[in-house]
Amino acid sequence: MVTPNLKVKEIEKIVVPKQRESLVSITGTPKLEIKEVGKVFKTKKGETTALEKTSFSIEEGEFVTILGPSGCGKSTVLRIVAGLEDATSGKVLLDGQEINGPGPDRGMVFQSYTLFPWLSVKENITFGLKLKGVSQKERDDIARHYLQLIGLEGFESHFPIQLSGGMKQRVAIARALANDPKILLMDEPFGALDAQTRNIMQEVLLKAWEESKKTILFITHDVDESIFLADSVYVMTARPGRLKKKIPITLERPRDFSVKATLEFAEYKEELLSLIRDESLKAIK
Repeated sequence: MVTPNLKVKEIEKIVVPKQRESLVSITGTPKLEIKEVGKVFKTKKGETTALEKTSFSIEEGEFVTILGPSGCGKSTVLRIVAGLEDATSGKVLLDGQEINGPGPDRGMVFQSYTLFPWLSVKENITFGLKLKGVSQKERDDIARHYLQLIGLEGFESHFPIQLSGGMKQRVAIARALANDPKILLMDEPFGALDAQTRNIMQEVLLKAWEESKKTILFITHDVDESIFLADSVYVMTARPGRLKKKIPITLERPRDFSVKATLEFAEYKEELLSLIRDESLKAIK
């Protein structure tokens, strides 16, 4: 197992065609719209309602986290946005266009490690670009940029088996961003990491987001994580899940770990813990 310098270096801005483009919608349409989305799962014992008329929207470049008790449908929302699950009712719009299945306009990062074990770090990052027919030189430039961004310079020839969990997730984030999706969907990507590595990965992700300004929808059980990362936190009810409350997070950006020691952070945490506790108690009754 190898461990790199965990500090994310200052990024020298380079020109990567089509990678730095992030245009604010001139129509005023939200980047992502969830409209009255419901999901019912059929089982041998009957039907189970996972989501009940859930609606919210995300603006261009916004970082949104979804928080809620276990089983409230957080991951179901994400899978519907990704096109991996069909909604039973309602619809999802990305840039005003209805989503009807998976597509390259949405990048996914899961909790489990989804790297190709037979490919090197660099090959994993550029895999999607190669499928698109991007030239070798441009792929090399893009890989170099993201290796620097995630702090893994010098590891481009390593294979996933040689990397720690945190390093694998850095590569997964770099791969998702390298494909230049319209939105990045993250399903508890740091849930399997130890506390220290998780904190570091949160800062790595924020630096990547501040540089790319991608729209991000991030699922988490961790209240501190949701506050630290987000522009807005959406709290969901116990099953059947629906939106309970939106909490705008006005902590100054850019952020680092020191913000977690502030009074303002503590006030957000107290409010969110109270909301989640109420819903968790409902879930176990």
